Amino acid sequence: MVKIIPFAAVRPTKDKVSLVVSRSYEDYPTNELNATLSYNPFSFLHIINPGYKFHHDISGERRFSLVRNRYLEFIEENVFTKDESPSLYIYKIKTRKGDFCGIFAGASVEDYQNNSIKKHEATLQTREELFKDYLKTVGFNAEPVLLTYPDNAEIDAIITTVTKEIPEYEFATTDKAVHYLWKISNLKIIDTIQQVFKKMDCVYIADGHHRSASSNLLSEELKSNNPDHTGKEPYNYFMSYFIPESNLKIYDFNRMVKDLNGLSKEEFLIQLDEHFRIENRGDDLYKPSKKHHFGMYLDGEFYSLYLRKHYEFSNSLSELDTHILYITVLKPILGIEDLRNDNRIEYGYGKYNTIKMKDFIDQDKFKVGFSLFPVKVDQMKKISDEGLKMPPKSTYIEPKLKSGLTIYEF
Repeated sequence: MVKIIPFAAVRPTKDKVSLVVSRSYEDYPTNELNATLSYNPFSFLHIINPGYKFHHDISGERRFSLVRNRYLEFIEENVFTKDESPSLYIYKIKTRKGDFCGIFAGASVEDYQNNSIKKHEATLQTREELFKDYLKTVGFNAEPVLLTYPDNAEIDAIITTVTKEIPEYEFATTDKAVHYLWKISNLKIIDTIQQVFKKMDCVYIADGHHRSASSNLLSEELKSNNPDHTGKEPYNYFMSYFIPESNLKIYDFNRMVKDLNGLSKEEFLIQLDEHFRIENRGDDLYKPSKKHHFGMYLDGEFYSLYLRKHYEFSNSLSELDTHILYITVLKPILGIEDLRNDNRIEYGYGKYNTIKMKDFIDQDKFKVGFSLFPVKVDQMKKISDEGLKMPPKSTYIEPKLKSGLTIYEF
């Protein structure tokens, strides 16, 4: 059973919404970040980067408090307003790659704890604690967790009906995407959607493992400090965007390594031969077209690496290409134990991923690069169902949601 709740969102006013919403802070190159902060006083970036007002970098608890102050200023200046009644929100994004449509709602911390919300990625405790402290101080959540659910005809029908109405928002952003938001305040429709989710065994985290883990920590802390705890408090939920599995897009990350761990090119290829059938593709750009095929770029040439048929699998994780590359190449041959923190490895993603990888290696920034076939939703689900965890940077998932569109207060 999956529990979702409506919430009264704090949202930008219609005339400012396109100016307020932002991408994730880490997604901005320095020059674009500075330009946005300089020329757009309504950007949500001013809230999460409060030191800009003082031309000073601020971190830690001091920054968290200033984030809270900037947020309250946006409310006082009527950049944000709060909806009068709890609602669900249908959000649609039209992009050049396709359309995405889902529902903003509150997801249950209890579901997270009992594994009705399933995970596929390991989290770092330090990051969990840091973001928990941040949430506790600022008192709101502006970045939803991306959750995916099995396609459902009843929810699809409701979305089709609601989206025929005039939206609350319709605006474009500089990435040439068009955004739409519809508010569902009708209690009967809300209840119908809730009942459909109650019939589901589980949903899956697609993106936002640290955000959901931090919300869980915060809920436990506030619960323990509240002698009148009822279970209905806002901290028992966290803002999420629920999207059907068929509408989720998963792309690949490549891996680039700075050296061959003391091996010559020939020695490296000989060791690869144990697990892979290797073909030299020369300057023909090679990208894998199916699972267990890998691309490699080394010394000005592309290679295809096909996993040998005698390779044995033990569970769903052992079949995952990012895991296979780690246990056959990255760890035993190239000596990379810690995929998160070893500075000899970096990751790339995007439309021109393989070309960028080639350019970096040709410029001697890296010695070798690997491209992989994207993970499928069913693989992700199976790994979650078995309680296993993917290696970091196994999936690049879209949609990437904007910050500051709907805000959930605790």
